[in-house]
Amino acid sequence: MGVKRTPLEPVAVSANDPKADIAAPIIAAAYLVAARAAEAATRTVPIVFITGSDPVAAGLVPSINRPTGNSTGVAFLFTRLGEKNRATLHELAPNARVVGALVNPNNPNAGPQAHDLQEAARSLGLQIAILSAGSDAEIDNVFATFRERYIEALLVTADGFFFGLQNKLAILSARYGVPTFYPLSEYVTAGGLISYGANLSESWRQAGIYVAKILKGAKPADLPVMQSEKFELAINLKTAKALNVIVPASLIARADTVIE
Repeated sequence: MGVKRTPLEPVAVSANDPKADIAAPIIAAAYLVAARAAEAATRTVPIVFITGSDPVAAGLVPSINRPTGNSTGVAFLFTRLGEKNRATLHELAPNARVVGALVNPNNPNAGPQAHDLQEAARSLGLQIAILSAGSDAEIDNVFATFRERYIEALLVTADGFFFGLQNKLAILSARYGVPTFYPLSEYVTAGGLISYGANLSESWRQAGIYVAKILKGAKPADLPVMQSEKFELAINLKTAKALNVIVPASLIARADTVIE
């Protein structure tokens, strides 16, 4: 066990940017918004996407096994992990009766993720408070309401905007003394408490395999959307100590990464 490397990211080119080279042999689209923009820009240039959404429900492909169009890619399906994530957070903070769920209202996945979390919480007899924040200022405002809303733990949903604010979220969680659950281990490396989700580096590796196949002549329509098979649990014991959170031995034993 140890700290995982930060995954290598591709150079980002917006598909709806007038300077983007739509004549490029392949468009690599990072996450749902970029994938939708790429598909809106072209129906002929091959697109390899990586997304935390269900690609069929999101309208990227008509079928996992038979994409049929010019798009395929990798789906790590964060939107299907609501029940697992909520149960893990409950194991970590069993006395928390009100759990906040931080969602970005600008993300197409916000509604489905909120619904899944509420369904999972209901089965545990818990209350989920949906906290919408789509800007830095809104995140600050949300944290400032924790005491009056009796929020005792927080779950950060999968979102590219939040991913870019790993340090800020870890600092705010520590400042307000709130045990926080994240969707990726990169948050834990940045000082967050705990995470469970797909291995992002592995997902990029899978996307790279499809890029190589297409460059060699394969068609996206013939390449089934790959689904992440490797999920990881990461825990930062230094953060747990600072928050006065006792991490159950059962969680530590299951963890892929433990930061001490």
